[in-house]
Amino acid sequence: MESTKSKPKDATGSDLSEQIKAATKDSHVRAENTQLMLNYQKGHITQTQYKLLLCSLYEIYRALEEELDRNADHPAVQPIYFPQELARLESVELDLEHFFGPHWRKRVTVPAATHRYTQRLREIGKNSPDLLVAHAYTRYLGDLSGGQVLGKITQKSLGLSGDKGVSFFSFPGVTSPNRFKQLYRSRMNSIELTEKQRREVLDEATTAFEFNIEVFDDLQKMLSITVEASSDKGNDAAKSQTFSSSPVLQFALGVGITLATVGVGVYAF
Repeated sequence: MESTKSKPKDATGSDLSEQIKAATKDSHVRAENTQLMLNYQKGHITQTQYKLLLCSLYEIYRALEEELDRNADHPAVQPIYFPQELARLESVELDLEHFFGPHWRKRVTVPAATHRYTQRLREIGKNSPDLLVAHAYTRYLGDLSGGQVLGKITQKSLGLSGDKGVSFFSFPGVTSPNRFKQLYRSRMNSIELTEKQRREVLDEATTAFEFNIEVFDDLQKMLSITVEASSDKGNDAAKSQTFSSSPVLQFALGVGITLATVGVGVYAF
């Protein structure tokens, strides 16, 4: 009946894609205005930071894509299931092998926040597959949009040639990102959801952003602790050494760049 499939009426219109953009606007602004985000756009990225970014992306996409695969026939997932065009896991694996070698899996390190995010993806994949729509939309269309800019910045900053080390940013199955994004939005907007389900998807899209913002908050705390510890040494050289080589700081910076990836892309939808 119409009452069970009605869509919430508001100033943003009834399209789910537009409602997600509106619902996550504040969270996006918060993510976009981080210092790390601005630094990344200026090309201030090291190979260590990028490698740690890839580690987090590997865990996130492994969880997301395994759950999408498992729920490919779900009525909410099927319309936005484009493994040939969008799947990122194999690309991330190629990049990790480029930087870490054939035994890269033994060197993957991610923060607790990444584990919390992947746990959420596993949970909804098992119990509420319709919520995967929010995460897939946020990640994939963000990568198709701002991710393309980040790929060029990363390649130039790290002096990489060809697609070696930056396969993640390449979508060989998508000939026109703009046309594909239009198709994706159209397919997503066609998903039949009750009003309750729709609001849950909107809430989940905000949750996806909040996971990343929580990671950034953790990053700030880790940076403060590291800088304070290095300051106690009372030696500029020691401070420089601590800043550049501390595993904790390197770990934190890689996490923060994951947030930057989301921040650049999402509002280019």
